Parts: sequence; structure tokens; C-alpha cells
Amino acid sequence: MFDFQQYLGFLLFLGIFLTGFWLMLFLVNFVFYWVGGALWEMYKEKRNGKNNE
Repeated sequence: MFDFQQYLGFLLFLGIFLTGFWLMLFLVNFVFYWVGGALWEMYKEKRNGKNNE
């Protein structure tokens, strides 16, 4: 069925693929967190600016 070389190649591919997948998820979540925080701070500044006037 599979010889040892193909098994190692599959494990290497799986390891690289899963590492890239989790890194992509982490970076996408980090970007959403960053953008969401910036939008929230802009909203709070605008809200406080209206209250102070």
C-alpha cells in the first residue's frame, strides 16, 4: 500500500499544512481583534466628544 517514503512525505505535508492553517487562523483573529479595537476606540472618542460639547 504505502511504503515508508510516501508515509514520511505525507506526514511532512500534513505538518506543514496544519502549521500554516493554525498560523493563518491566529493571524486573522489578531487582525479582527486589532480592527475591532480601533473601531471601538473611535466610537468611544466620538461619543465622548458629543457629550462634552
